[in-house]
Amino acid sequence: MTQTTSAHHQGGTAPPAARFDAVVRAAVGQGLLGEGSPVAGFIDTEGVRASVGTLHDAFAATPEVLHTFAAKACSLVPVLRLLADCGMGCEVASPGELRLAVEAGFAASRIVLDSPAKTREEIRLALALGVAVNADSLDELRRIDALRNPGTASVLGLRVNPQVGGGSIGPMSTATDTSKFGVALCDPGAREAIVEAFRKRPWLTRLHAHVGSQGCPLELIADGVARTYELAEEINATLGVRRVTSLDIGGGLPVNFADETVRPGYADYVAALTAAAPGLFSGRYSLVTEFGRSLLAKNGFIGARVEYTKNAGGRRIAHTHAGAQTATRTVLMPDAWPLRIGAFGPDGTPKTGPSLAQDIAGPCCFAGDVVAYGRELPELAEDDVVVLYDTGAYYFSTPWAYNSLPRPAVYGFRAVAGPEDGSGHDGPVTFATVRDAQSLDDIAAESGLAHADALIQRDS
Repeated sequence: MTQTTSAHHQGGTAPPAARFDAVVRAAVGQGLLGEGSPVAGFIDTEGVRASVGTLHDAFAATPEVLHTFAAKACSLVPVLRLLADCGMGCEVASPGELRLAVEAGFAASRIVLDSPAKTREEIRLALALGVAVNADSLDELRRIDALRNPGTASVLGLRVNPQVGGGSIGPMSTATDTSKFGVALCDPGAREAIVEAFRKRPWLTRLHAHVGSQGCPLELIADGVARTYELAEEINATLGVRRVTSLDIGGGLPVNFADETVRPGYADYVAALTAAAPGLFSGRYSLVTEFGRSLLAKNGFIGARVEYTKNAGGRRIAHTHAGAQTATRTVLMPDAWPLRIGAFGPDGTPKTGPSLAQDIAGPCCFAGDVVAYGRELPELAEDDVVVLYDTGAYYFSTPWAYNSLPRPAVYGFRAVAGPEDGSGHDGPVTFATVRDAQSLDDIAAESGLAHADALIQRDS
């Protein structure tokens, strides 16, 4: 199943290639992109709501399911609050993400804490708040034994690694034989140890698995979930009680970065799970999901100003302000994380004219800081704007502080459909600040300015 995204989600349409054209033009016109603000991130708020709606629709027949958003995919409080308003819960993997989830307004009962290296203090806090906790190892279960108050409202689970193999991107595959995550289910003695862990702990009621995300096919993900479901059935049958009552099946729906279409969709995911584990949706287990990238990637973009262009060795290069500091994965692994690029003039209107093969380079001071190689685009020039599409998740929300480059501002937007009279005029675009651009004062403070003399030996 495929779905074409549109900037106009209510009552209007837009050609897929022009989804964000009016938004770019409005951002330039309102000064959000330009010489004083050469790079910024943008989130389509109505697009986010539509994506969440599609997720809920796909699971509509499931008796009991909590959809959580993986906070790491966009750790910005206003975006998290938008998702909470859409009925999402939140999956967190650090004390910082837990704090952001609380500040965003998620109820503790709708927050899940996952991490392979939780400290005792993290566990204490989660148990005190009533946040669900998925232990990553048998050793962590023993730590919870010592810290758990019998009165805690936290749902407690154990993450297993179903060891079903990896996808096309190794670092994004979390169910390989040697993955650092979870209890390796197929290792000698592991299955018996897991059953015994549940036997000894009546409070342990959830199994968790996450096979991976980008580069992992649906069949692989579904296989991992099916093995986890089978383990839950085995635990309950062996113990003779319904000890496991819920399954956290993770997230990981891959995103299509090749074009505008959303594929695979959540309905495809549910169909794959149904085929692999027919009993999963029977109601015997409540379910938890942890989607991130698939909800936001296509609902955001990065806009960046072209500062200079040059030719080198027969190659055309456009130097922009969007590089490794905000598109880190694409720069470091360009084959695994390719991005579509749009070319716009200084006024924010799409560029036309003959295509020219050009490298789109970033501002970081290393040779590999290139977000696209040899891309066929209308010839770029100084003061033009480039758009990096499908970057609503991970990219501008978790920037890299290389070269002490400032974190870019982020804006949410709503694009209203224009008249359907063929006039070609777009409706208004409104923006709301999600995060201010980092100032030079902020950078200096973050870099230890208050302790500037700490390492200087001074005579008394």
